[in-house]
Amino acid sequence: MPPSRPNWVARPRLLARLKTNPHTKLVLVSAPAGYGKTTLVTTWLRQQEGLKICWLSLDEDDSDPQQFFRYLVEAVRPLPGIQSQLSQLLQSNQAIPAKTMMKALVHDLAAVSAPFILVLDDYHALDSAAVDDALATLLDLMPPQMTLIMTSRSDPGFPISRLRARGELLELRADDLRFTELETAQFLQETMGLTLLPEQIAALEARTEGWIAGLQMAALSLQNRASGDVASFVHTFTGSHRFVLDYLVEETLQQQPEIVRSFLLSTSILDRLCGPLCDAVLEREGSQTVLETLERDNLFVVPLDDKRIWYRYHHLFADVLRAHAETVLPDPSAALHRRASQWYAELGSPADAFRHAMAAEDYEQAAALAELAWRSMDRRYQSGIWLSWVKAVPDELVRMRPVLSAEYAWALLDSGEMEAAEVRLQDAERWLETDGQSPESPDEMVVVSEAEFGALPTTIANARAYLAQALGDVPGTVKYARRALELPFDGDYFGRGLSALLLGFAYWGSGNLESAQKAVSDAVSDMWTAGNIPFAISFTSYLADILLAQGCLHEAIRTYEHALTQATEQSEIEVGETAVLHLGLSELYHELNDMETALSHLRRSEELGEQIAFPPWYRHWSRAQVRIKTAQGDLDGALEILNEAKRLYFRHPVPDVRSVAALRARVWILQGNLTDALAWTQAQGISAADELSYRREFEHITLARLLIARYRQDKVETAVHEAADLLTRLLPAAEAGNRTGSLIEILMLQALAHAAQGDVDAALAPLEHALALAVSEGYVRLFVDEGPPMAALLQKLKKVDERQGQYIDQLLSAFDEPDTQPSPFTPQPLIDPLSERELEILQLIAAGLKNKEIAEKLFISLNTVLYHNKNIYSKLGVSKRALAIARARELALIQ
Repeated sequence: MPPSRPNWVARPRLLARLKTNPHTKLVLVSAPAGYGKTTLVTTWLRQQEGLKICWLSLDEDDSDPQQFFRYLVEAVRPLPGIQSQLSQLLQSNQAIPAKTMMKALVHDLAAVSAPFILVLDDYHALDSAAVDDALATLLDLMPPQMTLIMTSRSDPGFPISRLRARGELLELRADDLRFTELETAQFLQETMGLTLLPEQIAALEARTEGWIAGLQMAALSLQNRASGDVASFVHTFTGSHRFVLDYLVEETLQQQPEIVRSFLLSTSILDRLCGPLCDAVLEREGSQTVLETLERDNLFVVPLDDKRIWYRYHHLFADVLRAHAETVLPDPSAALHRRASQWYAELGSPADAFRHAMAAEDYEQAAALAELAWRSMDRRYQSGIWLSWVKAVPDELVRMRPVLSAEYAWALLDSGEMEAAEVRLQDAERWLETDGQSPESPDEMVVVSEAEFGALPTTIANARAYLAQALGDVPGTVKYARRALELPFDGDYFGRGLSALLLGFAYWGSGNLESAQKAVSDAVSDMWTAGNIPFAISFTSYLADILLAQGCLHEAIRTYEHALTQATEQSEIEVGETAVLHLGLSELYHELNDMETALSHLRRSEELGEQIAFPPWYRHWSRAQVRIKTAQGDLDGALEILNEAKRLYFRHPVPDVRSVAALRARVWILQGNLTDALAWTQAQGISAADELSYRREFEHITLARLLIARYRQDKVETAVHEAADLLTRLLPAAEAGNRTGSLIEILMLQALAHAAQGDVDAALAPLEHALALAVSEGYVRLFVDEGPPMAALLQKLKKVDERQGQYIDQLLSAFDEPDTQPSPFTPQPLIDPLSERELEILQLIAAGLKNKEIAEKLFISLNTVLYHNKNIYSKLGVSKRALAIARARELALIQ
């Protein structure tokens, strides 16, 4: 937020109008340039006590929804208690729908308890229907503790009439903002230091119609004039806003010393100004003094910080300055942009350097900057931003640069654009094959970073391995990952670690968990040696997943705890990325039924996760939240998280051995929604007769669950036999791969299938086998989450020895214990209580909304609404809407 402007006109009449009521959602300050919109809002905000204020100044570049939401996240980050769902979504290198991002932001803001204001300054600068639609969504879903303020030269691109009709809109427009005669007098005399006659003040106010920018420019022109000249100027001063501004800028510039005039015109190309930057652009010293003088003289310079280091020109003034500069400057603007780019590059600000290089049309410099920026931006999960840069560089310049081409390929891989990445890899490989001389062009290759060029064979081999793994080509992954590892080691631990990881992914996806564990362990070790803590933590989470598949719960815990210690020792503080380690530990301790420790790690993970945007944390957080909501009985909530994960999915090399689609099917099975679960099998082409593979093992186990559920629910005899046959085939495959986690689940399902048919004796043998495998690691929730059928079987087991007997007693006692989180549902007088989502839909039905309106309000499909309606009617024992509402009120479920 810009600092206060000293000696500015007090405007109590407008400040009083800005006082909001509890129903106000949007404060819109809309007027053409130069009416003091931002100054008024900042003055009012500084008078508010106890309100948290989030400020975001916008410009044309923010029309990109991804960039808009990135800045928006930073603007609201200081709010106490805010969640971090949007931060996690933004780490995806694929484009996310703006409405999806806004829903995530609303989720994050809902956790903030204190009243707060979000200001979007200069909203007119945006030209994005997607952002307009997203803000309309925000206003629909806005938490009550929030108020949105927008300053703009025009009305926003979303409808505001409904807000106006509901009394949720407060508006100030040009007629409200223009100076009165009294304010004009105060401004000219006190702020601008002029001595004018009352009739001269009245004439200026009338001829500018209270337009503040026009009055300010008139005052600057009047300074240092003789009294006769003042009268003449006031008498002849008239015209439209734009005419007046052009005329007055010309007048003002002519009155300035040459050094100031040259400064204003030459620095008009800059969005932000500071002394050293202006010195570099002008190739002279003393700019800081000039900036301070311009501010003191009210010459349309706005400070951006309280220390008066950074400034900007008033937008309107800057526009006219640039137009004048194009016609009168001897030094073309391209040269000025080029010097600005060089200054920012030396400062270590590649984004600004790249922007000015592009403005100078110095595409070679832009390409060089992009080549040098890739490594650091990629390792900060900013490859999506980098990709937007290089796409703006002429393609012929990119193709001449093998390092840039390979980096381009990596950025495309990160965004899931596999086919486009293949083309860029071929460009890079062509230069290596021809010793730097292209057979298609007489031009020689261009290399900016010799170090990156030396590492190019490894870079390309790793990219090839990544591409092959993402496309499911396991032999290709192994081929290229081994090629990278066999190249002479040049001390690049990061590159070698990535090669080892990709080789581990290939082994993991094919079910060779022992080799996968070894390769990923090597990758983790290399990342620690490279000092790359985020990647070391990310790789550790993959290693723990492999150990979990092997049934090694305690080794997975030790792996997480070792990484936690290592990260703290290397950084000397507990870095935010360790949130993923705490979350993994929470899941493992939850499986062991150590709820106190699990909850402690979960809370610490959420505390740290709110501070960062780290993709592995979001992946684990989603999985943990699905487990928690499932345990609480909030199956609709679990589905919402999985639906969001499905929307954000893109092709990547991490083995998808527990697919989101299969997890959704498991939730549907728990809901009793076998129709959608069966549709999943058809969509995925899954059947009990499939050829088995580790990649689809989780899906086939899920299919077995569905078949058992069909027998229990619909008494389909063939279903349970299909399940038994499938489980019989899955068992030896899991045994051969030493996949103990899968093995225990398969054996449990065999027991439950026999029990469902009433053959308890046949059920006990596989259950005893499962317990024998599980006892050493202490699995608890895997059994307990199967519910009463499992408890009934455990009670019938004979205790063959003390250890097994104690384990069975431990499991049985866990059936009566609460899970990690208390249930969010209030007690209901129903045998089968309504879920949270069903209660929400019931309230909307009672409010008179139609099914389509409910779907739109809750951002769910019409079919989902109809499905919930069916469940609601069934649980209430009614068949019509009116009867459902009456029955719900009778039971005090709704008001």
